[in-house]
Amino acid sequence: WRGLFIAAAEGQPVRAPTRGRVVFADWLRGFGLLVVLDHGQGLMSLYGHNQSVYKNVGDGVEAGETLAASGNTGGPPQPGLYFEVREHGEPRNPLDWCKL
Repeated sequence: WRGLFIAAAEGQPVRAPTRGRVVFADWLRGFGLLVVLDHGQGLMSLYGHNQSVYKNVGDGVEAGETLAASGNTGGPPQPGLYFEVREHGEPRNPLDWCKL
């Protein structure tokens, strides 16, 4: 785990923190239903364990736009969202991207 697991009830909206483009939206072992956004300049964000995914590969998204619904896919101990940020492939602190 290089990211953050955020406990959330199933079905809660998962929103993009900033503008990006969907580069992956499918099942991935260990992550369940996963959405990956490319934000440009080597920045990517990942959203795992979703119940539903509302975007397709190639879709552009704006800040605040709903990408998915939180869930319990891929084996987490409770419903929620896995959130990870990478810069040029290296993990970054996801809390820097969260509004608490």
